[in-house]
Amino acid sequence: MDLSHFKSGRLEAQRDYKSFLPEPIHHNWIISDPEIVQLLGQSDRALGELNAFAQLIPDIDFFVKMYVAKEAMQSSRIEGTQTNIEDAFKGAEDLSPEARDDWGEVQNYIQAINYAIEGLERLPLSNRLLRETHAVLLQGVRGTHKMPGEFRKSQNWIGVSLKNAIFVPPHHDHVADLMGDMERFLNNPDIVVPPLIKIAIAHYQFETIHPFLDGNGRLGRLMISLYLASEGLLQKPALYLSDYFEKNKTAYVDHLMAVRQGNHMRQWLIFFLHGVQETARSSISVFKDILALKERIEREVLPRFSTRRQENAQNLVRYLYQQPVVDVKAVTALIGGSANTASSLIADLAKHGILVEITGQHRNRLFAFSDYIHLFAADR
Repeated sequence: MDLSHFKSGRLEAQRDYKSFLPEPIHHNWIISDPEIVQLLGQSDRALGELNAFAQLIPDIDFFVKMYVAKEAMQSSRIEGTQTNIEDAFKGAEDLSPEARDDWGEVQNYIQAINYAIEGLERLPLSNRLLRETHAVLLQGVRGTHKMPGEFRKSQNWIGVSLKNAIFVPPHHDHVADLMGDMERFLNNPDIVVPPLIKIAIAHYQFETIHPFLDGNGRLGRLMISLYLASEGLLQKPALYLSDYFEKNKTAYVDHLMAVRQGNHMRQWLIFFLHGVQETARSSISVFKDILALKERIEREVLPRFSTRRQENAQNLVRYLYQQPVVDVKAVTALIGGSANTASSLIADLAKHGILVEITGQHRNRLFAFSDYIHLFAADR
């Protein structure tokens, strides 16, 4: 089917409302639009550059953990949570009671991402993996009573009420068939569609089906990164589009609705491909800044430590790239020394500007690797 002939679906009358029944997507798509073809080439190149760059970076898995935390924060923020990336690395006891629910959802999202990435080693990107990941996403937080890990068996909607909904997804009787169609589309090698086009269409379809009672937005955005990893387009999961979607939240929502209401798949694909390009370039820029920061610390800061303290200093700095908020207790455990030794090490890194005390307290103080955290800030 040529993209220009795309029809999104139809309204289906229910007892006292109308739901939207999307058309299946498991078929070939002919993409001949010159603008999309050009954008696709540019996006593929940007993704390839990111993939090549990421493979050259030592200890990249440490840095990827920060990308995972940022994705968790930004994707959850689209849904209304307010946790910042610094808070994501704190313990629950270090947060005010009113902040812990949002923090818990971000922590679950981090666990869900890690679970899903590891799951790709034993499963394809499938409905089974999505359901398992959904169960991790909702465990023990708001939404835990909304059938974690199971496709919905009742009608859901987007808006204040079913009667006044902005959008009503398909009736639950259709969910299993529609999700099966999407799964086949993603995994059928005979469907010759460029991978970025395929996942853009699948993301739209997933959000339109809204197969779960809660967590659809977060899981649908995570599915993009999982697909890129499963197809080998990225050797490391270092590209997440939630930051782009959050910065362009109104456009993101409007484009999805425009596909449903006016068949505007072309405009959605253009928006999506711009996001891939922008995010890939931004990720490369962050990696370059990380390397510059790392080189500066190794050249200007670590040589100031005595030979006797060098190993502890190097271990702590290395640890900070994956856990950039620490306290004396954590550092004591890391170096296997005394609390006094850990305190002295922290004090020296603070003196050199590597760590910054962030609580303003005399006890139970927390220290942040602020220059590093700033590289991942949403307003950077």
